[in-house]
Amino acid sequence: MYLSKVIITRAWSRDLYQLHQGIWQLFPDRPEATRDFLFRVEKRYVPEGCHILLQSAKMPVSNTVAKVIMTKSVEYKLKPDLPLSFRLRANPIKTIRDNQQRLDSRGNIKRNRVPLIKEAEQIAWLKRKFGDAARLADVHPVSERPQYFSGMGNNGKIQTVCFEGVMITKDVPALMVLLQQGIGPGKSMGCGLLSLAPL
Repeated sequence: MYLSKVIITRAWSRDLYQLHQGIWQLFPDRPEATRDFLFRVEKRYVPEGCHILLQSAKMPVSNTVAKVIMTKSVEYKLKPDLPLSFRLRANPIKTIRDNQQRLDSRGNIKRNRVPLIKEAEQIAWLKRKFGDAARLADVHPVSERPQYFSGMGNNGKIQTVCFEGVMITKDVPALMVLLQQGIGPGKSMGCGLLSLAPL
């Protein structure tokens, strides 16, 4: 697994969909591949472009759209009961049934995703996502401004939350799955990348 700092040019970082397309440019010759990377926007709207923290299975390659500033190979040495600081930008949501009982193309009642606004709901969502992988010892959720995207005929927004705090490792293999696959929905919009650091 690789962890990289990347700058995406301003022309490719106008919205989240375009930013995601710009990150794909770091992995040439893989047009049919499934996404095997996670990213988080660290700084936006700076003169040179958008600063990204990128975790990927393959080493990224600089190009005219995205410049790799630094890349290092990462191997986590985790064990149970290890306290770690963490950072996660996520899209905590719940799914509700359509109030008007409208049906989808399969005849089922439509479901809508709505953001969790209350801090207690956000923390409960994160605890569920961690499951047996880790226990939250301390967490501070910060709701961020809505982020907008457009592409492939879809327009929308997501309401992200930046979680920071301390976790205690429990089930190391389960935690490794979360590290590799990300947490929650919105991964193509820069959500789900879990960063860990020793205390």
